[in-house]
Amino acid sequence: MAWLLLVFAGLTEIVWAIGLKEANGFTKLVPSIVTILFLVISFFLFAKAMKTIPIGTAYAIFTGIGAAGTVIVGILWLNEEASLGKIFFLCVLLFGIIGLKLSDDEEEVA
Repeated sequence: MAWLLLVFAGLTEIVWAIGLKEANGFTKLVPSIVTILFLVISFFLFAKAMKTIPIGTAYAIFTGIGAAGTVIVGILWLNEEASLGKIFFLCVLLFGIIGLKLSDDEEEVA
């Protein structure tokens, strides 16, 4: 259950990160409210997940999902550049997230 909470925390981080851009320095009301709401939800879920997941692993995965997701949203919907380097390092980041999850599973078995 903690891993599911962590994934949802990372996904909600994407929403508030994009919301920060759309809020234009908190000068637009609706995007500002959405940003703050999702920020609170994101950190609430993250805090719940950290009850059982080691903090280093949880934080790396939380921020990794948020960073990777924000890059993907930027490329797909905000017309940001999709350079070969950006795609390569996005893949490295995603493999790192998967590796952290798998290494945490190994520790639980041992």
